[in-house]
Amino acid sequence: MKSKRLTNSIGSRELGLILFIILISIIIDIRNPIFLTFSNIGDMLTDTSILAILAVGMMLVIITGGIDLSIGSGIALTGMIVGLTVARYKNISPALAILMGTVIGTGLGALTGLIVSRGKVLPIIATLGMMNIYRGITFLISGGQWVDAYEMPESFKNISRSSFLGINSLVIFAVIIYIIAYYFVNYTRTGRQIYAVGSNKYAAEISGIPINKITWLVYTIQGALYGLGGVLWVSRYASAQNDSAQGFEMMVIAACVLGGTNINGGSGTIFGLILGSLIIGIINNALPLVKISPFWQTALQGLIILAAVILNAAIAKNREKQHLMRGEE
Repeated sequence: MKSKRLTNSIGSRELGLILFIILISIIIDIRNPIFLTFSNIGDMLTDTSILAILAVGMMLVIITGGIDLSIGSGIALTGMIVGLTVARYKNISPALAILMGTVIGTGLGALTGLIVSRGKVLPIIATLGMMNIYRGITFLISGGQWVDAYEMPESFKNISRSSFLGINSLVIFAVIIYIIAYYFVNYTRTGRQIYAVGSNKYAAEISGIPINKITWLVYTIQGALYGLGGVLWVSRYASAQNDSAQGFEMMVIAACVLGGTNINGGSGTIFGLILGSLIIGIINNALPLVKISPFWQTALQGLIILAAVILNAAIAKNREKQHLMRGEE
């Protein structure tokens, strides 16, 4: 009885993802026993943290029926601005650098949100345009140059190197973001309105939900998160580059979809998002460990993601069929 309640509380999608993670982890560890060591797990979680943070914003955007393709360029732009700033003003505090990147990202996200909500431009078109604009501005302000590690103060690079109780600061950032996001989507009126907008915009409008405001808000939140992500990215890799995070938005979207976020909007959970991000992290970490050729890694990433989605969908469909059968009885 207890196990049945646990299964119902977790949900069929999440249960399918947990089983997939266990299965693929065992297979990888057989190939290379280093995989499930504490050291490697710590490195994997650290490497996945930025993606996991950005996936929160993307989930909210997708739930409303939107999409944001400007994440990678937003990371590059905010990262470059902060990188140039700390290279010039080496005494700037890490907290101020984080605040600076987050504020810039919030402004960029708010602008995108206005274009989508007030300008009524399709999200895929609006964010595709902003993606190119951000990338172009990044090249302009940097003059095509990089900000290298030796130009950055140690205090800034330590943002991603420091730890608390043996846990890397990037993981701590991700945990804090997820706790806030969990409370926001489950226990606030605005969080419930986000789901309502994605489920049925017409019904949401009739019930008095400010659709334009909610749409603007989710893109603004996304911007704040890729602003923070830009700072963490530059600190993590000790380099601000014009082509940073190119194509990164596709990995973020994949994490959301794997986690059960409906690409058509209306549904998605924080727990599922954690599992989806973890699968992406496992794939990225494992393929080099099992000595897969770099030429095959991208293709295998796609195949594993597809297999996870199919397994997940099959379990969910089977569970739905069982519910229908019980209803008929």
